Amino acid sequence: MSRSIWKFIYINKNNLINNDKKIITTFSRSDKITQEYVGFIVKIYNGIRFYDINVIDKMVGHKFGEFSPTRKYPKHKKKK
Repeated sequence: MSRSIWKFIYINKNNLINNDKKIITTFSRSDKITQEYVGFIVKIYNGIRFYDINVIDKMVGHKFGEFSPTRKYPKHKKKK
């Protein structure tokens, strides 16, 4: 479910308090990526495990959830 346009962008400010660390761990996939995140490594939790993502300039404006896969696609068995 996306947020309405009239609502402001949701950003968890607690992630950016410790700027001395280069790795940020977050459970919130609905956070928007802003300029402050560029250059950091963000660990995003998808419900099973954490995914490491290097934030670059092209990611600004997107949400963290777009970069962490939530589905595991089945692999078909090979026929003998």
